[in-house]
Amino acid sequence: MKNDELLRRSLSAVWHPCTQMKNHETLPLIPIARGDGAWLVDFEGKRYLDAVSSWWVNLFGHGNARINAALKAQLDTLEHVILAGFTHEPVVELSERLSALTGLGHAFYGSDGASATEIALKMSFHFWRNSGQPDKTRFISLQNSYHGETVGALSVTDVALFKDTYAPLLRQSTQVPSPDWRLAEPGESAEAYAKRCAAALETHLSQHHAETAAFIVEPLVQGAAGMGMYHPAYLTEARRICDRYAVHLIADEIAVGFGRTGTMFACEQAGIRPDFICLSKGITGGYLPLSAVLTTDAVYAAFYDDDVTRGFLHSHSYNGNALACRAALATLDIFAEDGVIDANRRKAEQFDTLMTPLQHHPAIRHFRQKGMIWAFDVADTGPAFARRFYLAALKRGLLLRPIGTTVYFMPPYIITQDEMALTVENVLDILREMALS
Repeated sequence: MKNDELLRRSLSAVWHPCTQMKNHETLPLIPIARGDGAWLVDFEGKRYLDAVSSWWVNLFGHGNARINAALKAQLDTLEHVILAGFTHEPVVELSERLSALTGLGHAFYGSDGASATEIALKMSFHFWRNSGQPDKTRFISLQNSYHGETVGALSVTDVALFKDTYAPLLRQSTQVPSPDWRLAEPGESAEAYAKRCAAALETHLSQHHAETAAFIVEPLVQGAAGMGMYHPAYLTEARRICDRYAVHLIADEIAVGFGRTGTMFACEQAGIRPDFICLSKGITGGYLPLSAVLTTDAVYAAFYDDDVTRGFLHSHSYNGNALACRAALATLDIFAEDGVIDANRRKAEQFDTLMTPLQHHPAIRHFRQKGMIWAFDVADTGPAFARRFYLAALKRGLLLRPIGTTVYFMPPYIITQDEMALTVENVLDILREMALS
């Protein structure tokens, strides 16, 4: 009865995100009572394997004992303090550790991925203004890119479903060809296609660099594009091109950072350092809202002045929240102490073997993998594929949310081989049930 009661109350009081609420007349919400490792449990004891890490944020399982302990200890000392004019130990330590990991300097904090994008865009614009180049006000991004849904972030997003309604509110930006290898010509390698797309970026900047502040990119994997993956050569070339034309390179590692692509940060696989890096999602292990933007010392120096208007006057009440920073530090401790990156590489190899039946399934196209992300496209899906697949998965105790006709797995890193085998088995059953075998 608790499930039904909570469902009724939620529909009466909560406006759920990324949702047409009328759909819940026929699509039930799932009331969750607790989390347990890779699983979510409702009030009647039914378990759901969280194969998408609760929107890509949960790295080390629900109810992780080490993050729990760190938060409990922090509660006994400091929960929050204004970060303007004050500081505290967790935010200092986290900033130092993120700087050491990224090779970038001072960390500026926000609450979520979209706010990190807003911060980076504003910083880039303001840098050029402070540097005597006020005409550099425009931004470019990839086709099919996603960088968040606040007004600035949506301006550099290229997903019509999110963007079209709000077009009159948005600042115009330019999209350049996506290096997603699914878009390559027949016989063209992923690397060759990436370099061809980079040449298009260079052509654009050769003509528009004087008015362009920054190029923002999701490194290696474009999430909302249906996990579009591309060769790291694109990032290597983008770094060279942005350097040549004095344009900032903003790495949106919100979804792909913290080990998700097989390295701590995706940019490492291209051997580059961006001018700005945007971090969120997994930064606290999925516990608390937090984002961070780190940038170069040169960008920081351009704001350092006696004139207050040259400072970066951006804030929100919970900047650098002590509890969120402590959760992030506990998350980094797990990476450091447990050898997570190497363990994930071994685990990914095991999971690739488990997924062999999917790779050769007749209804599946473009099977792909990068680190702890797996995705494939389903051919001849019929109407409302994503909803039908989602519901079929829920019946089997599996949380999967297809993006269009793309099914993807982005599980917590603590998922076991048996749990992944169960996931693959259920997906094969769903494809058969939907007459897609």
